[in-house]
Amino acid sequence: MTLSERRGLIERLFRRLLRAFGPQSWWPADSPFEVVVGAILTQNTAWKNVSTAIARLKEAELLDPEAMHRVEEERLAEIIRPSGYFNQKARRLKAFCRNLSERWDGNLDRFLSRDMEELRADCLTLHGIGPETADSIVLYAAQKPSFVVDAYTRRIFSRHGWVPDDIRYDALRDYFMDCLERDVYFFQEYHALLVRLGHRHCRRKPSCSGCPLEGFPPGGPALAP
Repeated sequence: MTLSERRGLIERLFRRLLRAFGPQSWWPADSPFEVVVGAILTQNTAWKNVSTAIARLKEAELLDPEAMHRVEEERLAEIIRPSGYFNQKARRLKAFCRNLSERWDGNLDRFLSRDMEELRADCLTLHGIGPETADSIVLYAAQKPSFVVDAYTRRIFSRHGWVPDDIRYDALRDYFMDCLERDVYFFQEYHALLVRLGHRHCRRKPSCSGCPLEGFPPGGPALAP
């Protein structure tokens, strides 16, 4: 599949999902820091659990980098307990806030305002932040066009034969980044629409009846890993 053919496939799929589900307006957050916190808390859990944990952080007046940096890790862990893996996630949140305080004087805007690739690479050096979390921070908190892929993206595209089942994260991200214009709104909506499709239809046990991709033509040979 050429880059032009791949771009055509990706754009047609986007239009079909947008017609089916409408704009998703994701990420639900009141501030960039809330996005960062949500990106860490959503690791290995459902969003409803993240929402509960974030509400508890707001109630405790801890949804602020300085306040979270000062709070005891044990107390933070207890507050975010609904998100699951709460001790691990508390350490990750504390590590992020410590880095922000020590290297950026607690200024999240300065941290996020850097060149996209520099910001992404820096995020990947932080404790507990992998590629998906880093790209979520870059795309939704920093508003920079770094495509987020997740388990749903891999499942949807591999089931249709567009990518191999065992494709690596960065290769799947490049599948999109290499052929698309860098557009923050498009990347945000696309990621959210794929998540919506995954929740509703492309589960581990697929529910294909009524799927908006029924009859969607294959896009050609899978991308080599």
